[in-house]
Amino acid sequence: MRGRLRMNIGQTYLEIVQKRFKSVKELGDKTLSQLDNEQLHWAINEESNSIAIIVKHVSGNMISRWTDFLTTDGEKATRNRDDEFTDSLQTKEEIMTVWEQGWQVFLRALQGLTEADLQGFVTIRGEQHSVIDAIERQMSHYSLHVGQIVYIAKQLKGSEWQTVSIARGQSQAFTESMIKKHQ
Repeated sequence: MRGRLRMNIGQTYLEIVQKRFKSVKELGDKTLSQLDNEQLHWAINEESNSIAIIVKHVSGNMISRWTDFLTTDGEKATRNRDDEFTDSLQTKEEIMTVWEQGWQVFLRALQGLTEADLQGFVTIRGEQHSVIDAIERQMSHYSLHVGQIVYIAKQLKGSEWQTVSIARGQSQAFTESMIKKHQ
């Protein structure tokens, strides 16, 4: 990075992951807003998860992993992971409340991390992980599940789907607008 001021790598990393996780949440938010209660509970078969179940699981994971993130095992004794895979949320309002609760716990914990914290370790199910590895592990996990939510929603909405990213046939125009924006 010649010609630039020296970066504070740890702080830069924390800013980047916060931005990326907020982007993942935004994809989920835009997707969930397009669905009605019946669509949120739809599953292709008994072995598949509905969006409601995926939301419940992601939220349960976030609350368990990120409550007292640096000081307690990420798999809390109070978590009932198996229950996360039962369809017990009845309304869209309940689903959205659970979605927001998980994200708020997670984003608050992530925002509270310091560069010094990145040098440390946390425990998940008794296994030690570097803080950076734990963050990246969750990036993969949450992105996977939000991708599932988007995929299911696109199938359910069909021609009524409103894209949550770059619309088909608009890649070049989007790229040009980004280049203009950053010149």
